[in-house]
Amino acid sequence: MSHAVTACVRTSLFAAALVFAQGAIAAAVPYAIDPNHTQIQYTYTHMGFSHISGRLSGVEGDFLFDAQDPTRSQIQIHVPVSSISVGVPALDEELHSEMFFDVAKYPLATFKSTTVTRTDKDHLAVSGELTIHGVTKPATFEVTINKIGTHPMRGVPAVGVDATTTIKRSDFGVSKFVPGVSDEVVIHATMEAYAPKAK
Repeated sequence: MSHAVTACVRTSLFAAALVFAQGAIAAAVPYAIDPNHTQIQYTYTHMGFSHISGRLSGVEGDFLFDAQDPTRSQIQIHVPVSSISVGVPALDEELHSEMFFDVAKYPLATFKSTTVTRTDKDHLAVSGELTIHGVTKPATFEVTINKIGTHPMRGVPAVGVDATTTIKRSDFGVSKFVPGVSDEVVIHATMEAYAPKAK
């Protein structure tokens, strides 16, 4: 095969690969996160006697979702830390203060995905960068795909997922009362998102 023919074949293969790659990227479309049906809960142990839960709300961000191949999806979210609550006003004030999360200085917690892998039909491992209290660490969420389908109220494609990870709060500079109040914190998120209406 001549050099000219070889070069032509390589160019054609590269062009085909580029078109395929562009098609793969185009398959992931923007979905809007529904803040009314999205929340984050966390659980920690208090001196070994109880397991206390709190929550955060007001989740916002950018979500590219591919219903045919969720591993092509991407997500970047931010959550106002001022929304953190355990339902006890005095404790909520402490959590907002410099003693713990210092929300005046670090108002947002964020997560940005870097890789998405499928662990089985309805489960994914979503790895990325988690930022809390101004500190960024790698984190992986175990994700369950609850449902992919048409939203019955909006009439558009929608997806619902649950996601769980465990972190050490001391890794993020929030270490007050460790180990009496557990260092490990379990984070659980549930989220609904939907595609825009076709024009």
